Amino acid sequence: MTMTADELYKFQEDNGYFKPNPQSGKPTFTIVIPPPNITGQLHLGHAFTMTMQDIIIRYKRMTGFDCLLLPGTDHAAIATQMIVEKQLMAKGIERKKIGRTAFLNEIWKWKAECAGTITKQLRKLGYSADWSRERFTMDDGMSDAVKEAFIRLYNDGLIYKANRLVNWDPVLLTSVSDLEVNMVETNGSMWHIRYDIDGSDESIIVATTRPETMLGDTGIAVNPNDERFKHLIGKYAILPIIGRKIQIVGDDYADMTKGTGAVKITPAHDFNDFEVGKRHNLPIINIFTPQAKIDTSKLTDANDFVKSLDGMDRFDARKVIVEKLSELGNLIKIEPYTHQVPHCERGGAIIEPRLTEQWYLDVSGMAKKSIDLVKTGKIKFVPKMWENTFFSWLENIEPWCISRQLWWGHQIPAFYTDDGKVFVAKSMEEAQKIAGPNVHLTQDEDTLDTWFSSGLWPMSTLGWPNTEAPDFKHYFPTSTLITGFDIIFFWVARMIMFSVYFTGKAPFDTVVCHGLVRDEHGQKMSKTKGNVINPLDLINEFGIDAVRWTICTLSGQGRDMNFGRSLVENGRKFITKVKNAVNFWEQKGVKTANTFDSAKSIATTNWILDKMNIAIANAKRAIDDYRYDEYAHIIYHFVWDDFCDNFIELSKSEMDGENKDIILSTANIVIKNILRMLQPVIPFVSANIWNEMDFGDEADFINEAYAEPVDVATQNTSDIDWMLNVISTIRNIRAENKIGFKTDLQIAFKTKPSNATNYIPLIEAHTNTKLAEISDDMISTVVDENTTLLVKLPSINKDEAKQKAQSELQEIEKRIASLTAQIAKMEGKAPANIINDRKKSLDEAIKKKEQLNAIIKE
Repeated sequence: MTMTADELYKFQEDNGYFKPNPQSGKPTFTIVIPPPNITGQLHLGHAFTMTMQDIIIRYKRMTGFDCLLLPGTDHAAIATQMIVEKQLMAKGIERKKIGRTAFLNEIWKWKAECAGTITKQLRKLGYSADWSRERFTMDDGMSDAVKEAFIRLYNDGLIYKANRLVNWDPVLLTSVSDLEVNMVETNGSMWHIRYDIDGSDESIIVATTRPETMLGDTGIAVNPNDERFKHLIGKYAILPIIGRKIQIVGDDYADMTKGTGAVKITPAHDFNDFEVGKRHNLPIINIFTPQAKIDTSKLTDANDFVKSLDGMDRFDARKVIVEKLSELGNLIKIEPYTHQVPHCERGGAIIEPRLTEQWYLDVSGMAKKSIDLVKTGKIKFVPKMWENTFFSWLENIEPWCISRQLWWGHQIPAFYTDDGKVFVAKSMEEAQKIAGPNVHLTQDEDTLDTWFSSGLWPMSTLGWPNTEAPDFKHYFPTSTLITGFDIIFFWVARMIMFSVYFTGKAPFDTVVCHGLVRDEHGQKMSKTKGNVINPLDLINEFGIDAVRWTICTLSGQGRDMNFGRSLVENGRKFITKVKNAVNFWEQKGVKTANTFDSAKSIATTNWILDKMNIAIANAKRAIDDYRYDEYAHIIYHFVWDDFCDNFIELSKSEMDGENKDIILSTANIVIKNILRMLQPVIPFVSANIWNEMDFGDEADFINEAYAEPVDVATQNTSDIDWMLNVISTIRNIRAENKIGFKTDLQIAFKTKPSNATNYIPLIEAHTNTKLAEISDDMISTVVDENTTLLVKLPSINKDEAKQKAQSELQEIEKRIASLTAQIAKMEGKAPANIINDRKKSLDEAIKKKEQLNAIIKE
């Protein structure tokens, strides 16, 4: 009795089928999971990533590798803290009132619940990971690795504290990285404000989208080549409302073609202004609280009006300041203006550039070495185009702000004396030993950016910093990373940088980047559009194998994936086709077939074995190159077209004769190899069939060797292909002319291969036709370059036939033009396999054009 997918998975997990064996002597193949965040349930993007990983792992197991698929989850600092804080607020509990320890206890409770849900979902996907090695980015081993890395980098002079401008979230009250900021197109305004020149009747107009920040203005920049303002460089303008004198400086940052050509400089609240301020030694005045409210405490020149703004929200203050400017006559005009406004990716708050002291990591040296690893081929991106994305970020990399003002995360291992001296150590005890017994120490309250611990993931999950750990020695470096292209900056680059710095090695040799998952119409999935698909719902409706098969068919290189329920239904139909085909052969006695004897093989069996050998070779080539969609395409057409539609049909007429035994033994081999090719993608149905056919135990099928070709005589296989082309051509003629199978047709051959006569009886049997003498009332069609078929239809109008051929010719010429243009546009840009597919289609279209021209001429 076969097991359900859940039963089979549990049995295999419980009995160690997913565990690697370091003592096996086999070459290793390791994949570490891109750890899902503990912020909810898995989505369709996770399902694609995890299924792609599992397909490769299952394939590698079958091809002789000692495989480790290592699972785990990520603490996702800012996202998780935000979720738990909202839950507590709904109960009337404030984070700051219960304190850090109690709040962290609440998050650990959430983690226990959420991580358990995620791992159950991964099991439901058939993810054959070694769960005994499951890791979490804040488990004890990971925490030790994070502290070790921080201390080494600090002692090497790469980690330091600095006052710099950061992206500040005024709601979550933490810094966030550039990569966690979304630029949102916003319909706003451009305010034109007059600044009078000190000691002169002249004035200068500046344009700004943020008039509230003028309270912190300390300069005006103009382009040194701008004839309008050259004479003003070095002079001072009077800041409206306050009356502060601010210097006019010449700087290339000011664009003569944009706005008024003059730019107000607020070094504390704009990244570009900060750099201009540094170049010209302009004062830096912070006018906002951490909550982005006006703070006048640092404004020594604040008048009564400015003081009245104290504590006011930045956008409320904007309105009041604009009104005051209008009242004073300094507001020249207001224009509608569409611009990009930065929002926090997580909470959605509008980001405020803020000058704060943060911890930074200088990654410039690591970045150069990481670039070299890719350029020298030690790390390969699939598809290759993503290398450019990787290079563009690392070649322009800035120091990484690694501190966050959060409670959930790895607390920075830095300890301060009361007078501000810092000691970096793994624990308070170690820091105390360094500082001395009577020195009072306080640990830094900030935590590290989530991506700091994630960057150590391939090493730390295997035992680093203990380089003698068995797993680290045996399974590091890992083999392949499979992930979405959208985290090349966040995660991929940082893993490579940390690995090359701490181990001198690449963390993996291949990075496979897949596209985004969209709905079947190509639209981005979102809750507001109502087009989000829960992979678990699909599994419950269609079965896990149908979902996995669909994912495989869609996972092409270098493009997004349009996913819909109808595609999963098609996947289920394919699996049903496989079951039905096996059932047909089971009823014919394939289970008890004798051992295959190649000496008894006939043209039909040679043909299917040759097709099988080609499919195996092409499938292996595709999966080795991570071309999942092509892998599925090859198997699909071999199973559906060659095995089911052709071999079964051709074999029916010979099953009652002397060839029955060779046909059954051949079918036995083909079914086994089909199941072996399917196992990485649809592991449960294939294992069930393996068991039902008495080929072996379904649980053990995971460790079966992959499909292998068999020796076969191929001299007659092209004859079968020719015969099938003729049969297909006749069937198409029947369909186009709406002639049923029961109606007899007469056929003839104007030209044909020399040995075609042997296959005429089979053609007649499968098409209900009779070979006849050539007559004038037959229509002509080209089967291939060596064969012209003539068919006598019940009633024929040659003018109509010619007109139809001419119409088809027009369409095929359009297709040829379109394919030629596509190929020209793709050359040097698209993956080679996609270009080759287009070229193959072009060749087929050109041959069809030649056939149509021959028919028209006839």
